Amino acid sequence: MQKEYELRIGRLKRSLPIIPISKTTAIASFVLLGDSELAHYAAEKLLQKLTEPFDYFVTLESKGIPLAEELSQISQHPEFIVLRKSIKVYMTEPLEVSVNSITTTEQQQLVLDGKDAKKISGKRIVLVDDVISTGGSLAAAEKLLTHVGANVINKCAILAEGEAAKRKDILYLAELPLFRTNYDYE
Repeated sequence: MQKEYELRIGRLKRSLPIIPISKTTAIASFVLLGDSELAHYAAEKLLQKLTEPFDYFVTLESKGIPLAEELSQISQHPEFIVLRKSIKVYMTEPLEVSVNSITTTEQQQLVLDGKDAKKISGKRIVLVDDVISTGGSLAAAEKLLTHVGANVINKCAILAEGEAAKRKDILYLAELPLFRTNYDYE
């Protein structure tokens, strides 16, 4: 099995380590955190694809945050909303939903602060993530946002991984393949 995957997004290239996640599957590990050049470039390119008017970007903690920050800045939207992975003491009337992800073995939570829920109720939302793979995280986020009366008009990410690249309901910049492995994963 190859050890690295060369990702190309427009003029940018990144070398991603290939990491086994099961006995038969490995992923090219993409981490946007700390890569401000890529976050900015991807935001510029994604904004070109977002043609409908919207009110807020909403992202999931934590790897989507740099992209949402750049999207917000470039599009002159003064704030964005982060769905957290746990309830924080500062939250008012938090709402939560369970989520399963390809990169985590245990069920997680997505939490929306009640004050943010009031802010986005009735608003047009662009849901943002770094990578869309199985779509489980996005589906959970959309369920939570719909529950509070928000209207998710677009879902976008830098990368669509595996089967997600066939989806017609998401915007993305590049495909990220899944890799077969015979690795003895515990």
